[in-house]
Amino acid sequence: MEEKTLVKDLTQGSIAKTLIKYAAPLFVANTLQAVYNLVDMMVMGQVEGGVGMAAVNIGGTVVSMATFLMIGFTNAGQIILAQLVGAQKRESIKKMIGTLFVVTIIIAACMLAICLIFGSTILRLLNADPVAAPYARDYYLTSICGIFFIAGYNMFCAVLRGMGDSRRPLYFVAIASVLNIILDILFVAGFHWSAFGAALATVIGQSVSFFFALVYLYRRRESFGFDFKLSSFKIYREQLRPLIKLGIPMSIQMASVTISKAVVSAWINTSGYMYSALNGIFSKLAMFMGIISNSMTSAGGASIAQCIGARKFERVPKIMGMVFLITGVICGAVSLAVLLFPTFAFQLFTTDPAVIDISDILIIPAVIVMLSGIFRSVGMSLINGSGNSRLNLIVAILDGIVVRIGLSYLLGFTFNMSVRGFWFGDAFAGYMPFVVGFVFLLTGRWKTNRHIIKEDN
Repeated sequence: MEEKTLVKDLTQGSIAKTLIKYAAPLFVANTLQAVYNLVDMMVMGQVEGGVGMAAVNIGGTVVSMATFLMIGFTNAGQIILAQLVGAQKRESIKKMIGTLFVVTIIIAACMLAICLIFGSTILRLLNADPVAAPYARDYYLTSICGIFFIAGYNMFCAVLRGMGDSRRPLYFVAIASVLNIILDILFVAGFHWSAFGAALATVIGQSVSFFFALVYLYRRRESFGFDFKLSSFKIYREQLRPLIKLGIPMSIQMASVTISKAVVSAWINTSGYMYSALNGIFSKLAMFMGIISNSMTSAGGASIAQCIGARKFERVPKIMGMVFLITGVICGAVSLAVLLFPTFAFQLFTTDPAVIDISDILIIPAVIVMLSGIFRSVGMSLINGSGNSRLNLIVAILDGIVVRIGLSYLLGFTFNMSVRGFWFGDAFAGYMPFVVGFVFLLTGRWKTNRHIIKEDN
């Protein structure tokens, strides 16, 4: 690679320093991204009460289901780019970027059409409370109109993070977060536009963030090897094959988690909007802990991918150990805080007394799901970094189907634990990637799993 490049070498130096330097901007970026998602629920909860929270939770679930395939492919592209960077294959990097852009836009267009056509049907399948359903519909219809901005932002960030740069994406998401917070308060509390206003604030923030990212990469196109010429935006067969090979399993994994969560949420929604609102709190607490877990997973996965590409295998177990240590300290501290001060944590989302009065049943499941982030980040760092597509399928089956749906059904219906059983099943599913990843580490097969870059000549 040439010196004048955006590429960052993650295969040498202090592992702890490398991980923290990569993960810190990503953690802040993910936190800001979660904040502007949380602001939707918090503002709606304060203005509209439990009904508003339920609307954002249910409408947000529809949007998540619409974006899982797109995000799965951009995550796959990030891992492939990281391995190509480690192997120093510059021409292949250029082709992968062009292929990733085109594939992601096609996916976004298809998901937009599906969501517009079948969105109302999905709401019915989610058992949306009749009171909250109109608000949820407004939220998802407005949000889904911004899917191309979501696609563009994720594409650009995948390119930068695959090259080892996690700092610039922080700037882009910071723009979206600040705008969303300001506009949320203005549209919902000021203009009283309710769910439509909350979603519109998010779309505007995403669009501005996308355009800033586009301008940044275009001005520095020579430094990372993609010229942004129209002829470069095409699908290259030799790059499409590994992208599909990894992108589909990663998308299936995301889909299994998203859909299984939607199934569990649908069961909970039958208990009324108060429990749906409480489930929104559970989901947001899990999402917040996922910020930490996903940041370390991305840092660990990118580092492992570059090390495998460069054949520096001795660093991989050390990277996993450091991911466990760093994530454990942060997740453990936050989980303890929620365990000791649950009422304060729940009141950040709503002051609705009907919701707060029943919130005690949420404490233990919430702590369990937050602690799962420690173990999930370790397992997924190796699974994603190695680019093993089969393991993503195994995780999808265990996480989404066997545990989240199976255990939730068993505890909720068979053992009559109702909503508590559903939450416990959801919480324990988060530990499955660690089980799969740890076994994979012991086998040593990750050392020869280089099928991603093997096809590049």
